[in-house]
Amino acid sequence: MSIVVLGLPGSGKSYFAEKLSDRLCAVYLNSDQIRDSLGARGKYTAEDKMSIYRAMAENTGQALDAGKRVVVDGTFYLHTMINLFMKLAKTHAAPIWFIRIEADESMIKSRLAKPRILSEADYNVYLKIKEQFEDLQVPYLTLQSEKDNVNRMLTQALDYIGIHE
Repeated sequence: MSIVVLGLPGSGKSYFAEKLSDRLCAVYLNSDQIRDSLGARGKYTAEDKMSIYRAMAENTGQALDAGKRVVVDGTFYLHTMINLFMKLAKTHAAPIWFIRIEADESMIKSRLAKPRILSEADYNVYLKIKEQFEDLQVPYLTLQSEKDNVNRMLTQALDYIGIHE
């Protein structure tokens, strides 16, 4: 099983995705961590971005082959990024779920004003990706990230994917 957690920079997707992967005892794959591991920090051409998503897909495939659950965390703002993982799920005959994390723009602006360890995205990057974000053409759950609601978000996500604790 793979769960793709997607959304704009500053939405809270990485915080949520990491908590979800812990709850599911799943492999956690983060696009910023993959970028760092490939020495691609600061490289953001379309091809650079797709190379990160291809690397995440390769790691996801390896985890699925090993019978593990995977939570994948990235913006996934283009159809080509999502289609890569749809194809991977089909190839591995593995279920896939998409969870979109959203947040109020004032909260996003506040989050992006603070330094973050992995992400280089600032508010200008947020605006650029927001403008380019393609409508999702796969079934997905939308969760609203607020100040202290991660436990409620986790419950909603687990219900969505059919895991009841």
